[in-house]
Amino acid sequence: MSHAPCPLCGQSDTEPYHADALRSYHCCSRCGFVHVPSPFHLSAEAERGEYDRHHNAVGDPGYRRFLGRLATPLAERVPPPATGLDFGCGPGPALAAMLREAGYTVAVFDPFYAPQNAVLATGYDFITATEVVEHLARPGAELRRLVGLLRSGGRLGIMTKLVIDRERFSGWHYIRDPTHIGFFSRATFAWWAAAEGLGLEFVDDDVIFLRRLPA
Repeated sequence: MSHAPCPLCGQSDTEPYHADALRSYHCCSRCGFVHVPSPFHLSAEAERGEYDRHHNAVGDPGYRRFLGRLATPLAERVPPPATGLDFGCGPGPALAAMLREAGYTVAVFDPFYAPQNAVLATGYDFITATEVVEHLARPGAELRRLVGLLRSGGRLGIMTKLVIDRERFSGWHYIRDPTHIGFFSRATFAWWAAAEGLGLEFVDDDVIFLRRLPA
C-alpha cells in the first residue's frame, strides 16, 4: 500500500492500480478514485504547453455538437435566463458562447487562459466543467469549492470519461494524455455525492450532474 492520500477523499492509503512506461496509477480503497501520483505530474509550464496545442474554435460545428451533449440536458434542468460559470473554459470558451446565445449569463474561469479569481467569489445557478476534472491535482478541494458557489438547487455539470474496470483501463486512450491525472468511475461519483450530500444524475456515458440540494 502507498501512503499518498487520495486527492479526492483524503483516504490515507491507496493501492497500485496500473503502470505504464511513463507513470503509475493508484486507486483509493474507499472512494475508488484512480489518480496519478504527484511526482508524475507535469510542471505548470509543460501543462500549459499541452493545452496550447488544442485548437477548439468557438465556431467549430463538431466541437459545438460535442459540447451540446452537456448544454442540452443542462437547459432542460436549468432553463434560461440563469447565471452560470464555465470553469476551465480553455483558450476558446465555446460552451460559454453557446450558453450566452441561448439566453444565459455566463462567467468564465481558467487558471491559464482566464484567471479571474473574482468570478470564484459569487453565486451561480449552474457551473459547467467540461473535460476539466481529469486535470485537477486536488479534485476534492476544487469540486467542494465549486459546489459551494452553487445556489440552492443549482447544478454542477461535468463531462469526463469514466473508468469501467482495470482491464479496460490498461488500454484506455484517455490515460495517454499526460495532463490527465485523475479518473472517476460511476461508483466514485456516487460515493462523493453521498459523502457531500449532493444529488447525482448520470445523463450520458460521460455527462454527470451534481445538484446542491435545498437545505
